[in-house]
Amino acid sequence: MRTFPAAFGLTSGQTEQVVRLAGMAPSLHNSQPWRFRVLPHLIELHADPKRHLPVADPEDRELRLACGAALFNLRLALEQAGIRPVVTLLPRLAAATALAEVRSGGHVDQRPENLRCYEAITERHSHRQPFRNIPVSAADRHLLMRAAHEEQAWLHVVQPGEQGTLEGLVHRAHRAQMADARFRTEMAAWIGRTDDTTEGVPVSAAGPKPEPKDQWVHRDFTAGHTERSPGTEFESNPLLVVLCTRHSGREADLQAGQALQRLWLITTAQGLVASMISEVVEVPETREELQRMLGGNVVPRALLRIGHGAPSVPSPRRNVGDMLVDDVSGAFES
Repeated sequence: MRTFPAAFGLTSGQTEQVVRLAGMAPSLHNSQPWRFRVLPHLIELHADPKRHLPVADPEDRELRLACGAALFNLRLALEQAGIRPVVTLLPRLAAATALAEVRSGGHVDQRPENLRCYEAITERHSHRQPFRNIPVSAADRHLLMRAAHEEQAWLHVVQPGEQGTLEGLVHRAHRAQMADARFRTEMAAWIGRTDDTTEGVPVSAAGPKPEPKDQWVHRDFTAGHTERSPGTEFESNPLLVVLCTRHSGREADLQAGQALQRLWLITTAQGLVASMISEVVEVPETREELQRMLGGNVVPRALLRIGHGAPSVPSPRRNVGDMLVDDVSGAFES
């Protein structure tokens, strides 16, 4: 019988649950580009180079964003287990895969706001279905802005007068990507999968096939396997928010990922749903124009649509054992 490695005095089962929850973070095309090295005194977060998306994400910005989100889940899961996580970011080791290490700072009781986030980990997922035409309340918007601020980020709520410019940027970015055969091939490798997959986006979680009239939803995650049902309409006025950081660089990517996950978990805890509009920050030209639209002093990291939605199907997750770094002696014992 194989035994999962244990850390910080937790049982093997507790440590396995911590890693499993860490792996329930968002990632581009649900590529899940993280791995974990579990030792008795620390847990390391590593990038998984096999899940690098060289066309959509040539500089690994979104890979590190996703790993930062997984790091935030790891922090929450350790707190729930009674461990105070002490995080050291390791983003400057360009030749290595290690991005962060987490050690124990002793015992801690989870803060109420972190407990709300923890309880939302298993409920949070990308909602690719249309939203209901119900506005997000001012109180909820305030909570989302505060969530980003707690993780050293800033949340810009897109105003009505900015939506036309932003919509143009999103359309341009989408057209630029879809005109690239390499991008289409890369995306096709991750979408339109069957329900028995453990990664990528299965058809059941893909949402409706977009149509030209749709303002904010353009990527076809169905891979052409389904047709749109008559009468299916995407909302015309979702809450649109841009998550930003004050600085760029590898460490800022990881910080932004932690902010993204806190924001998304609070969104979920408030009974709201979200999905990312990634193309506008993936294409350098539109990302730079978005930055100028925001005043030029912040770095846009993610554009999200947020609203009220009916239950939808989550994307699958890798087996927890597959997320462990392979070259750790004794990681699994027979």
